Amino acid sequence: MYSEVYLRLEPLGLELVAAACLKNGYLVRLLDLQASTRKEYFRTIRDWRPDAVGYSLNYLANIPEVVELARATRQQLPKAFLFAGGHSASFTASEILEHAGGALDCVVKGEGEAITPRLLRQAEEDRRSIQTLPGIVTLSGSGPPAELVPNLDDLTPARDLLPKRRKYFIGVLDPAASIEFTRGCPWDCVFCSAWTFYGRSYRQRSPEAAAEDLARISEPGVFIVDDVAFIQADHGYAIAKEIERRGIKKQYYLETRADVLVRNKEVFRYWKRLGLEYLFLGIEAIDEEGLREHRKRVTVTKNLEALECARELGIVAAINIIADPSWDEQRFAAVREWALTVPEIVHITVNTPYPGTETWYTESRKFCTNDYRLFDVQHAVLPTKLPLAEFYRQLVQTQEVLNKKFMGWVALGRTLGLALGFLAQGQTNFVKMLWKFNSVYNYRRQIADHHREVRYRMHLPEASQQRVDPTKLYVIQPQSLARQMGQGRAASQ
Repeated sequence: MYSEVYLRLEPLGLELVAAACLKNGYLVRLLDLQASTRKEYFRTIRDWRPDAVGYSLNYLANIPEVVELARATRQQLPKAFLFAGGHSASFTASEILEHAGGALDCVVKGEGEAITPRLLRQAEEDRRSIQTLPGIVTLSGSGPPAELVPNLDDLTPARDLLPKRRKYFIGVLDPAASIEFTRGCPWDCVFCSAWTFYGRSYRQRSPEAAAEDLARISEPGVFIVDDVAFIQADHGYAIAKEIERRGIKKQYYLETRADVLVRNKEVFRYWKRLGLEYLFLGIEAIDEEGLREHRKRVTVTKNLEALECARELGIVAAINIIADPSWDEQRFAAVREWALTVPEIVHITVNTPYPGTETWYTESRKFCTNDYRLFDVQHAVLPTKLPLAEFYRQLVQTQEVLNKKFMGWVALGRTLGLALGFLAQGQTNFVKMLWKFNSVYNYRRQIADHHREVRYRMHLPEASQQRVDPTKLYVIQPQSLARQMGQGRAASQ
């Protein structure tokens, strides 16, 4: 639902895997079903008849759609090699294969750039042995643990393969491309799977490679997709200096933590001069108890300090608050009141345990659904204290704080010149966004979603009160991580 209104991001992961395949001599086409239709997809399959088809599965809610696509594609291309990968696929590989019923040959766990060309070669030579490769899961077995890409500087996205680039935007950055400077997150929030995906590793691109990649982007807006931007001040400064030296002019949107913003305030000040206009802060809770439950390792005071910091720098901040299913009317009212007291854009999402997170296992309450499509941080997948319809009514009423402050005629009045400029250039994403809230955020629609037929049911874990060994959640296992990091340091000496 969030992506139906506020953003549509280019599929950077797909572009990076495509570029790796191109370097290895494969012909590649990309189709993004955010911007293209299923009809276009099947027309491409019919006319081009590829030898292999790969699906990117970063969002859990898209698993049924990808399974259906794979099944339909298998009927048209019975001999083709079909595989899936991506963030959510890495944590649900076996069950995706079971749902596909043989339509998918394998699922790729972890980073796909290095392993995908190897996988395609192995599939050409002996498809039955692909499960011997790192991170590859088939119905008949799994290979060794997934491995990290040796050097992020070697990765360059094949952006030219996407024909509908003007479809991508985030807020007022319309159009906008995406770029990454780092991978991984050293924090361990219980609701997040970014740190478990990368085995709690943290890697950086060199400032030169980052700036070179940025220089190739034609869009005026750029979303920096790092889980936490500018954790290390020196790295943020170094990239900024390369951008300044090259005379690159862009507008930027990024995500970071409150404590990082406060600690590295001067880095963000430097980036403001270069075009940093917007940042997203995962505040998550407005009280100390909520922050402790999420294991944010930050205080309410620090969060408020970060908001003041962004205001002083002249950077527009959007913040997120996680609504728990245990909330009652008073709790929703308190959050609404708080949201109205701050000038920032306040988003409300629903506490949703995902595969790969600690809360997926430690959440003691039983799940009330096993429908993948409801795991989108806008639906309640745990029992609610309020009747479900009332919970959604309160949720939408709280989300309307954003609508009243920043959408519709209010936003158009503030941004009329900007909106007219977009329309003059044929860009309609931002203007359409201003009017979508009421049609998308509707408690009756959310209730109806719970009554849809469920063809593919999630494998749910046993609830446990005990903390899970985090290494058991890692896609990149510690021994593999240590070995690769050691090899990387040796190679750089």
